[in-house]
Amino acid sequence: MAWRQSRCLTRVSSTPCRVRCGASCVPGLSACKAAPACAASLSRGESGHFCAGGDISEYADFRFQEESLRTFHEDDVWGGLQSMLDCDVPIVAQIEGNCMGAGIEIASCCDIRIASTAARFGAPIARLGFPMAPRETELVLREAGALTVREMLLEAAVFDAAQMLSRGFLNRIVAVEQCAPEAMATAQRVATLAPAAARMNKQYIRAFHAQNSLPTLAEYALPAIHSIATMTQQAYRYADSPEHREGIAAFVEKRKPVF
Repeated sequence: MAWRQSRCLTRVSSTPCRVRCGASCVPGLSACKAAPACAASLSRGESGHFCAGGDISEYADFRFQEESLRTFHEDDVWGGLQSMLDCDVPIVAQIEGNCMGAGIEIASCCDIRIASTAARFGAPIARLGFPMAPRETELVLREAGALTVREMLLEAAVFDAAQMLSRGFLNRIVAVEQCAPEAMATAQRVATLAPAAARMNKQYIRAFHAQNSLPTLAEYALPAIHSIATMTQQAYRYADSPEHREGIAAFVEKRKPVF
């Protein structure tokens, strides 16, 4: 979208949230980052939802083998999320409907988060028999806070927009019909400001955030786990576990899992 002739606002879709959920954002962001005239990016979903999570019907194709599961999370998903985190162009999230699983991770990469009052947030993967990947957990922990992440992952809790606003994850919430206009207006306001300064500000924020970030999950984990790297090496050994298979099978068969 052209903006004041010399400015550019790029729209990036976070859907379809299927097997390559995180990576679906990369092409638009890469083009935006490389274009000096690009001053803002708008991340939104399709069909009324920001991102409803992965396509569970595809999980059997890759989730039950450790190496393919590792490749999915470390290369496909994290590769896409890292591209968003590394993007110097301000990213505005337009969050409507479900923001689940990978959706909460994508939203965590955005600079300004605007949600409709009907938006719902969570990562109820405990019902599917598997944990959130280490890097993804650290990302959501940093942005949503430990209390919220514990509830999402340990209790499979789902939160509404008002709760996520009060917990500091959202910048503001608006009526359903106002979400798209408000997000676009926000991105356009950002796009009218000094683009080089915005990119420098994002670099500074990223650097200081990394320097002063919360302790890594390794400090809370078992004494034998000393780093995210070590944790990641061990993270996908559950791939062929009975618990993992039962969680996926129960969802596909539309029944309650028996763990």
